[in-house]
Amino acid sequence: MKITTIFTRAALLALLVTPLSSMAASSFDKAVKEATAEIDKAKAVGFEWRDSRKLLKKAAKAEKSGKHAEAMKLVAKAKKQGTLAVAQAHDQKNAGPH
Repeated sequence: MKITTIFTRAALLALLVTPLSSMAASSFDKAVKEATAEIDKAKAVGFEWRDSRKLLKKAAKAEKSGKHAEAMKLVAKAKKQGTLAVAQAHDQKNAGPH
């Protein structure tokens, strides 16, 4: 009787964990798409920062290794770099010698 209970609990746990991991993957994919869009905007105005896409590659490796929280932080940092690069482009569009 106890073995049956253990197997039942293990099966239920497996059912609960599977959707969580697929949700994490979909949120990661969505975050990467958003970050890539911001970096592409920066590239379009000629201000893509050197490390932005490198951060996305590191994030992908972290996600593949099961380090979801670390991966999400790296993606957020890459997205922020894209946003800041666009702001920098707007701030410096009329820059020149004084």
